[in-house]
Formats: sequence, structure tokens, C-alpha cells
Amino acid sequence: MPKPSPATTSASPTNPLLPRRLLPFPGSLFNFAWLLPLIILTLPLRIDAAPQSSIAREDVLQFIDEMVNRHQFDAEQLQQLFSQARYQQKIIDAISRPAEGKDWYQYRPIFLNQKRITEGVAFLRQQRETLQRAEEKFGVPPEIITAIIGVETRYGQHSGSYRVIDALSTLAFAYPKRAPFFRKQLEQYLLMAREEQLQPLQLKGSYAGAMGMPQFIPGSFREYAIDFDGNGHRDLWQSVEDVIGSVANYFKRHQWRQGGAVAVRAKVADNLHLPLLEKGYQPSIPVNQLQRFGVIPTWTIPPKGEDVALIALKQQQGEEHWVVFDNFYVITRYNHSPLYAMAVFQLSEAIRSAATLTVVQ
Repeated sequence: MPKPSPATTSASPTNPLLPRRLLPFPGSLFNFAWLLPLIILTLPLRIDAAPQSSIAREDVLQFIDEMVNRHQFDAEQLQQLFSQARYQQKIIDAISRPAEGKDWYQYRPIFLNQKRITEGVAFLRQQRETLQRAEEKFGVPPEIITAIIGVETRYGQHSGSYRVIDALSTLAFAYPKRAPFFRKQLEQYLLMAREEQLQPLQLKGSYAGAMGMPQFIPGSFREYAIDFDGNGHRDLWQSVEDVIGSVANYFKRHQWRQGGAVAVRAKVADNLHLPLLEKGYQPSIPVNQLQRFGVIPTWTIPPKGEDVALIALKQQQGEEHWVVFDNFYVITRYNHSPLYAMAVFQLSEAIRSAATLTVVQ
């Protein structure tokens, strides 16, 4: 688990995001050097090797005005905050080459390896009581929760080294392809920091602004994170109980089916199955239609059960095919990639099997 950070432990009396009427901006964070960009409002954000301040952009100033008008933030405090936010080209580089862009045979070994499985078994055992409590309340199996945390941060060992304010500011104002999404997440981040009494300049996460052991983006934090240890705070950095409860709550809220299947291997005949692949990975195919399209699951699926989808995963030689269910689609709500969902599913199965095998031995 990550070393505790002062930014995530308790409310700070110097949170720069509190409205002025509640708390004046602390003089200790004021630095005249950061005000220089305010004078150069017409200059665009510099993009070079060194991190730069993003405050000298018209769109940033517009965003500040929106936060003031919409959420009653203090303009001067936000100007000072953004004067310390830094554009980072490596964030743009990282988001431009996600692991999900790989083929399955390249992607799978990243997450399906003996070390991650062994550590998953250890996590499953260490957190058994909390995982069981989460399963009882939300209906999500312990191995699925464990696999999510394992894929996201290797059980909390790698939760990100980028300042969240830098990641979200860079992507909101210097990544046009997804700027609206990250601008919304930046808004959610500032609201989250104010609500949770966290220091926005100190929190760290991924290059995309995902935070804590489960890598929640700010909007997901505000919507799905819960206080599962009962201390009155939602802490996804240090409280494993809150992490487990929040992941389970996320899945429950996205309609996880307790006891439902996730995926099953299938054989295909000729090219009859190709129209089914074009439908995508959201289940919409009646089970009784599979045989007509030459799809034969490796175990029997009740003919009047839920709808399914068919996906193909590229191997070095050919493709492997899977029939996937609603629970598979729920996993993709965490990360919109069938590769990601399959990695979580297969890791969960490997962890469950290894844990069971060890107990039997």
C-alpha cells in the first residue's frame, strides 16, 4: 500500500479551494513569482521540455470564471492554484499510447503473470473479512474486486506519480481530442478536494488523473466512493476497506448480476459469426441465435437466459472467441475496453483457483 501522504489523511486548515467567506487564502502559499503568467494573458501555453504554468491561457481563465459562477469558488484562490499547475508533455505522450492499443497476446502478459496472481492471493487472504462483507452487501465476488485492484495498481503498489492537478490541467487545456471530458473531470476534482478537505496540489495519481488504489477518476470518486470503514471519510489512498467497498459499490451501481457468468470460450464455424462481432461487446444477442451463426460455447448456456455478445481476441496465430455476458459489460464500465475486462476476468479466475488450490494442499 502507498506510503501515507499528508494530503490524504485529514482535513487541512489551508485548503485553498474553500470559498473566501469560509476561509481566506493562506499567505504561506502565495508566491509573487507565480503571478507573472497573469500579466501575459494573451500568450498560449508553452509546450516544451520543461513543465510550464497553465494560468496564461484564456481557456483557463474562462474555466476559473465558470467555477466561480457555478460553484462559488474564489477567483483569486483558483488563479493561484492554476499558476502552480504544470503542463507536462509526457502526460500527452502517455495517454496517446495506452496499453489497450495492443493486441490481446501482447496485453495479457502485462496482467496475467505469476507475481500478480500470487500477490492477489495474498491480498484476498489478508482482506478476507472486508471482501466477504462487501460481497454480502453488494453481491460482487471477492476475486473480482481483488482483480480490479490488481490490474489497476498491483494492489496499491503503483497508484501513480503525477500530480492530479497537472494531469487534469494538461489534458483539459492541451489535449483537444478529449478536452471536454477532462475539463469536466477537473471540475469534479476541485469539487472533490473542497468536499473532502484535501490539498489539490499534493494528490498524485495516473497520467489520466485516476486516483488511489482503485484508480477512480474524480467524477467516479464523488459518485461511487464510500466510507466502508466507518470513520466518516472516503479515503481511497490509505483505507483498504474504503477501496474494497467503493469498487464493490461501483459494480453494484452498474448492474452487476450476483452469481452471473462473465465470459465463456467459444468455437466458431467458417465466417458465419462475423455479423455478431460487428455488434460490439454490449450483450444484445439472444442465446438461441448463437448456433445459427456457427457459435458453439464450450459449456451450455440456458437458451432463455440473458442476452450475450461475441468478441474476438487476437493471438499471434489467429483469434480466440468468447461469448460474454452482462457482467463482462459491467467490467467495461470501469475501463471501456474488452481487453481490460478480459484481463480482470482471467486474473480473478487465476486468483480464485490459486487460492483454492493452496487451501486444498
